[in-house]
Amino acid sequence: MEIITESVEQTISQTERLGVVGSPSSTSQLAMDILGVAAGRKLVGELALFRFPQDGLEHYAIGQIMEVELRNIWHEDPTMRSLIRQRGRVDAVSERQDTHLGKMIVSAVFQNTGSNVYEPSILGTVPCTGTPIHVVTDEVLDTILRPYQNQIYYLGHVYGSKPKLPLWFKHFDKGPDGAGEAYHIGIFGKTGSGKSVLAKMVLLAYARYPKMALLVIDPQGEFAKDIQGQTSGEFSLPLGKILNNQGKKTVVMTVRNLVLDTWELFEQILYESPFFERLSIPKGDNREIACNILAEKLAKARVKLAELYQPVSFEKAWSLLSDDKVQKVIYKSESARERFASMLEEADKNEFYNDYWKPVAELFREDRHGARSVNNALGWLLQFGREKDSPNARPVLVVDLSREQAKGMFWNDKIQSLVIKRLLDALNANAEYYYLQGQNLNTLVIIDEAHRLAPRELPRDDDAAKGVRSILVDAARTTRKYGLGWLFISQTLSSLDIEIVQQMRIFFFGFGLGLGQEYQALRQLVGSSGNALNLYQLFRDPHSAFDMASRQYSFMTIGPVSPLSFAGTPLFFNAFNAVEAFLEANNFRMSSAP
Repeated sequence: MEIITESVEQTISQTERLGVVGSPSSTSQLAMDILGVAAGRKLVGELALFRFPQDGLEHYAIGQIMEVELRNIWHEDPTMRSLIRQRGRVDAVSERQDTHLGKMIVSAVFQNTGSNVYEPSILGTVPCTGTPIHVVTDEVLDTILRPYQNQIYYLGHVYGSKPKLPLWFKHFDKGPDGAGEAYHIGIFGKTGSGKSVLAKMVLLAYARYPKMALLVIDPQGEFAKDIQGQTSGEFSLPLGKILNNQGKKTVVMTVRNLVLDTWELFEQILYESPFFERLSIPKGDNREIACNILAEKLAKARVKLAELYQPVSFEKAWSLLSDDKVQKVIYKSESARERFASMLEEADKNEFYNDYWKPVAELFREDRHGARSVNNALGWLLQFGREKDSPNARPVLVVDLSREQAKGMFWNDKIQSLVIKRLLDALNANAEYYYLQGQNLNTLVIIDEAHRLAPRELPRDDDAAKGVRSILVDAARTTRKYGLGWLFISQTLSSLDIEIVQQMRIFFFGFGLGLGQEYQALRQLVGSSGNALNLYQLFRDPHSAFDMASRQYSFMTIGPVSPLSFAGTPLFFNAFNAVEAFLEANNFRMSSAP
């Protein structure tokens, strides 16, 4: 242990001294008297460290400098101000009598217990004034965090500085590198703030664990394109190649090979389609009854969902609608029934089949290339590689529900919501099943465009969207014990359902939340950390850079995501803006396979 202690001390002694502990200081915020040689360098956001004794043991405290204040008491004197007004400066006091005071918030404290591990501690006392404060370097962090090196993961550099910010993402099961329960994570920021790229980096962090499964619900198709090597933009992260190199089997399912598998879903999609509208039944109770009775009669006639696309199934449905008994269930008044019967008789059956029936029925067709039902796909994801001695790493499943994949099928935002609801229903059912079997699911679900799927306020008539939000809210409350965690990606914070936000343990806030309702929502989460919010508001729009190489994707993170943040204070970092830097920092080796 002597050698390690000397190594830590030697590493710290070789770093630049920024200042000393000043007055007034407290355990929540330290005043820092900045040395003259350091006054001219960038200090805001910098990681700093000081050594102090506590309970007879050596401790090392690490934190970020949140603010720097300049004071010159002579310049504050009214007489001197009058003189400065005339001369501009007074050589005897201007600059020479300046003092720079930093405000530092400690986020982590490590104690040397005499063993080979530096254990977490707390700042239980205030070190004496004059205690040296040093800048933190990669070498200092590597030395102090040496026992945890196999868990460390990097998303970028300390905000506005050179050291990489050490983070850790633990799997949701027990055992080595495990958290013992699932976490819910939120990534927020305006379009172009880098949140999607950050989410892909986080996905790769969890993909390092062979026994962890990953499900991506991808409404825009962005993750699917990256998995398939169709990357775009200046940060083209080759997800497919990296996952393949980690032994992760990846499957991308689109609308074209995801088979819907319940009559209830058929009723709901048929209700949204123009099929009954063309037969003079507008949206409302009558159309709902028509969809219900038609699905019920088809099921009783032993017509299979997977065969609905066939002309014979359509003929059966058409004949059912022509039945007087069915028409009497749909309409009570004789005049309405006569109008409906007249529309049926005059309708072009071939047109109805090709334009209105088949696009809906195709969603339930099983004999498509690579097709799997919802239950089958999720069952494969959650069961694959779960055997005790299985050599297989558990897979990554991306469900691409983008409109561009649904050509030839009936598809819109409401249908997308209904399909997502079906996926979530099946996922929750599987989670409960494994929980009752005494098994931890150890799975992360990534939800892109979360503000659209679980908004705080919904239109009154959008039952599909209400259903999705209800399931997501319930899942956020209950699935942690199953080992099922959620990563929500959202452009806004204030418009995401408040109950989901309250259940999150880890937050990443990118640029774009510093004004209006977004800032109020952010302030409620961060609490009274005024200096942290002031630093967040210094984030600049990445697209204001002169060129792509100089873009900065800045983030504030809160929660147990770093060995430097167990005090619960925010940490700030700039995400990598070059793929090569990210791959090198995390030792990702590229393979030639797609």
